Amino acid sequence: MRNHGCKPPPASSYPASDPGFTAVSVDDLLAGEADLMARIKLCYGADRESFERDVLTLVRRYAACVHLLPATADNYFSKPGGLLRLGLETAFFSLQGTDAHIFSGRMSISARRQLEPRWRHATFIAGLCCELHRLMSHFIVTDATGEAWPAFLLPLADWLASRGAERYFLRWRPQAVETRGLGLFALPQVVLPAVMADLSEGNTVIVPHLLASIGGIPVYRDHNILDELVRRSLALVIDRNLVASADRYGSPQFGSHLERYLVDALRRLASGNSAWVPNREKSRLWFGEDGLFLVWPGGAEDVYELLEKDQLAGIPKAAETMLELLLAAGVFEVTPTRSTWSILPPGAKAPLEAVKLASPAVLLTGIEPPPIALPQTLECKAGQAPVSAAPQPPVSEPSPVTSGTQLPLIPSLVPVESEDHIVPEESASMDPVATVAFQAPMRLSPAVRDVLADAVRTLNDGLGPPKVCPVAHGIFVPLDEFVRRGIQPSLAMRALVETNLLVKPQGNGPPTLTREFNGTPTLGIVLDPRCVGGLEPAGFAPPEPEAT
Repeated sequence: MRNHGCKPPPASSYPASDPGFTAVSVDDLLAGEADLMARIKLCYGADRESFERDVLTLVRRYAACVHLLPATADNYFSKPGGLLRLGLETAFFSLQGTDAHIFSGRMSISARRQLEPRWRHATFIAGLCCELHRLMSHFIVTDATGEAWPAFLLPLADWLASRGAERYFLRWRPQAVETRGLGLFALPQVVLPAVMADLSEGNTVIVPHLLASIGGIPVYRDHNILDELVRRSLALVIDRNLVASADRYGSPQFGSHLERYLVDALRRLASGNSAWVPNREKSRLWFGEDGLFLVWPGGAEDVYELLEKDQLAGIPKAAETMLELLLAAGVFEVTPTRSTWSILPPGAKAPLEAVKLASPAVLLTGIEPPPIALPQTLECKAGQAPVSAAPQPPVSEPSPVTSGTQLPLIPSLVPVESEDHIVPEESASMDPVATVAFQAPMRLSPAVRDVLADAVRTLNDGLGPPKVCPVAHGIFVPLDEFVRRGIQPSLAMRALVETNLLVKPQGNGPPTLTREFNGTPTLGIVLDPRCVGGLEPAGFAPPEPEAT
């Protein structure tokens, strides 16, 4: 194991309980990471000059900031140099993940050729600096005289050199709160303005997505692929370190790093899932005078399903484990006797088990228009009778807003007709016991699969207004569904053609179909009904054969 230059001083110099850290040079710091740097260079795929300019300069400046500081006091990457190793590993896996993603799908091939290297560079930076905020919030670093390092002003290595310090000492701030936005203040110490200028050339999205990822800021209008790669890589890196630490050093606190992912998933569901619109019939969320409640464990199942799509390592499957983590983080509020609450929403025939948010703002901030609380309390007291359904406050579908036409919604699923064929109501009926779900082959693009899965899911009762509908030859999907999620419709159609999931309604005609959807002519595609579980394929007409 590397000692990172942390040789303990003579017992007469400092107490044995706190030997401090040696003020080694940046070259010595990176010498211990030579193996990982070689893998990064190979993955980056550039010549030596480009690698030193684009990557090594950033790594040296990052190493000067974090030096030998650990990432945590007694959990993952808690050894000297832990924060340096955490940043390098996350940057490496994030960079590696860019090979399987297209960042500028809507642009021409020549434009993508210019922007893809910048996206890869920005993803590496985001992974490297993802935990930079800890410098501002978790540590108090002093030299031998007790002078504290001003983390907002200059890198730690520069400060040590300016004071001629040979050692420095670390104190952990008590009850430090994770504030990822502070990382934006330290970012200029790692990334020079010239690098930001290069990343912004020819586009207006790379730098905002980079800053949003480092600062922990959600991007509601776009799909932040960069942040998705970093979050997935960070979870993987921490999970691997925890497993290794358990083998070598005992039992660290598994799952403590997952709070941010769980809270992020809760917010994404509250802002974009129709089943989480507060105070709707069969909703997961209920907002009353006594606070905001989330039906549990149903809410936990939605969180796990969402995070499983993100392919995050170490995500707990059990609702009880999620509940423990979120209670410990102060996201949920406990009752005097137990962790969950009994609530009786309007129209409910029996009390529901739920968790109570410590503050409604945890989930409702940013939703427009803001949900209105019911004029009643929701907590169910012993012996309380069910409340009859009351008029619901006006709410709107919390879907992300994008440029272009927003998809109109229909209130219920009704028989529909194509231009020349009418489907009888009973022919495409759904089995009332079955759950309607999209069943895609593994080779289908994950982004396209997620859009279709979410859209088809709305055909189930109680999961919001349907976003798709059955037609003569299959399931009609408006193209706006892909646009809303930042996917170019032509790319989505190509992926569906390659997996034989797209039906041409008119033989040799175009792959698209225009039909009335909620009273509005809407352009869309037709999905093969055989890939939708819960429907009866025999109730659909076969597509017209192509003329030879």
